[in-house]
Amino acid sequence: MREDPWRLLSTWQGMLPHDAVFARATAAWIHGLDLDPTSPVEIVVPPNSTARSRPGLGVRRREIESAEVDTIKGLRATKVHRTLTDLSLQWPAVEALVAIDMAVRAKLTDPVSLWRHAQTAKGCAGAGRLRPLVPLAAPAESPMETRLRWLLIQAGLPRPEVQRELHDASGRFVGRADLYYPAARLVIEYDGANHRERLVSDDRRQNLLMAASYQVLRFTAADMHQQPQVIAAQVRGALAGRTHVWHQTRAS
Repeated sequence: MREDPWRLLSTWQGMLPHDAVFARATAAWIHGLDLDPTSPVEIVVPPNSTARSRPGLGVRRREIESAEVDTIKGLRATKVHRTLTDLSLQWPAVEALVAIDMAVRAKLTDPVSLWRHAQTAKGCAGAGRLRPLVPLAAPAESPMETRLRWLLIQAGLPRPEVQRELHDASGRFVGRADLYYPAARLVIEYDGANHRERLVSDDRRQNLLMAASYQVLRFTAADMHQQPQVIAAQVRGALAGRTHVWHQTRAS
């Protein structure tokens, strides 16, 4: 039978000191983010706690303020902003941004309130790594869309818009872009594992976009892992060529 994380975490909580609080990926899952909460279960305890890390359990020590703790379905977890700060310290920047995007999409936070937290949390471990990520936060639909956006930004390309609704000249809705550069009318799509099941609808949507004078680039996980430089070059070329033509057309 598939393991029930709620039951497992409840069992752990009953075995742990009363002042232990679930943290990092475990806390993020408790808040509703699609992360692995049990590999290992992660907690934070006061500095004088006798709790120790062991197989399946990661323990970190620091002072815990009551204002940093939420109780969700009976489980004590660090609050969303504290959790994202901790993940920014623990994880590579792009993976921390994945968690931040998830929280924004789930409406657990927003870039403005997260920025305020990052500014007031100066001196807090992880806040320095969180601050440069907050301006990049967006409600991406999947982790791979976040990673694709990160790839483009790291390549020196402008930051694209996320989940932009697009319309044709008559105002009819023709599709929603994963990533979008308005000056070049450039739509960038990530084709995930379910692309085959959606092939017909995706093709129809692409036809509508192209008929409405949008240009479309599609990339897969293999593209991102095996040839990220090709992705960056293709997007850069599309931006350079189409932006020039688009501005000329508008000027005429």
